[in-house]
Amino acid sequence: MPRTIAVRGTLAMLAVLAMVTGCTAQAADRPDGRDDSRPGGSSAVSSPAPAPAASPTPEPADEPGREPGHEPKAAPEPKKPPESSAPPADVLMSQGSQGAKVRELQARLAQIGWFDDTPTGFYGQVTVAAVRGFQGKRGLPATGKTDTVTWRRLLAMTTEPTAGELNGEAVRKPAVKLDARCLTGRVMCVSKTTRTLSWVVDGTVRATMDVRFGSEYTPTREGSFSVFLTSRHHVSTLYDTPMPYAMFFSGGQAVHYSSDFAARGYNGASHGCVNVRDRAAIAALFAEVRKGDKVVVHW
Repeated sequence: MPRTIAVRGTLAMLAVLAMVTGCTAQAADRPDGRDDSRPGGSSAVSSPAPAPAASPTPEPADEPGREPGHEPKAAPEPKKPPESSAPPADVLMSQGSQGAKVRELQARLAQIGWFDDTPTGFYGQVTVAAVRGFQGKRGLPATGKTDTVTWRRLLAMTTEPTAGELNGEAVRKPAVKLDARCLTGRVMCVSKTTRTLSWVVDGTVRATMDVRFGSEYTPTREGSFSVFLTSRHHVSTLYDTPMPYAMFFSGGQAVHYSSDFAARGYNGASHGCVNVRDRAAIAALFAEVRKGDKVVVHW
């Protein structure tokens, strides 16, 4: 009897060893231990698992439609997205429209820097470009047509135009909201939302001016920077164009005067710099700014 018990014990131990040596752990290639081959998967070492049953269910393969020891399966047909039941927004104004409502549209766009001309009441190519830019910046379909969604969004961001604004004699812009990083020290606070630059010293706004930025292919960087170089008569070595009153804050990007911005307004864009169109305003700013002053570019 003792001999029989000993034999059974030996056999049981061999079975346990067989199960343990059959489990392998895949080392993680990524420092965070995740397996890129499957979404949300992990290749971290796990505890030994029991031996598989006699008829195991195969693990999902890394290659879609393939299981170990089986021929590839046909990939399932993608499900069609459900059709939207919401009707498209009604178009209120588009190219060729004219009248008092178009003039109001142009005056409201001017308040937030998207229309850089005297309101005419005629919906031409300039207005189409302005509306398209406004829509694109807010994630709306950039059609250039003023639909109900675009109009409601514009109304929420602007105020009722005055007679002077409707006639192109004045533009009343919303008050600039300073970023928290602009409230201390000497800061050129640049807002991409209102497209303005505010010269702020210890929380007090001393000057504000219109600015424009780079295109989607040469975007103006966002963040907090410092002025590291100033150049009164700078000329770009990359584009061979004048950059008067240049104040560099990030690589080749600088705040500077732009004659193109002064002539074309928001119909153009920079190569990443912050363009100012008011030469007198930036000349006065250049006289005050020193190396080390902060530049904050934000939405």
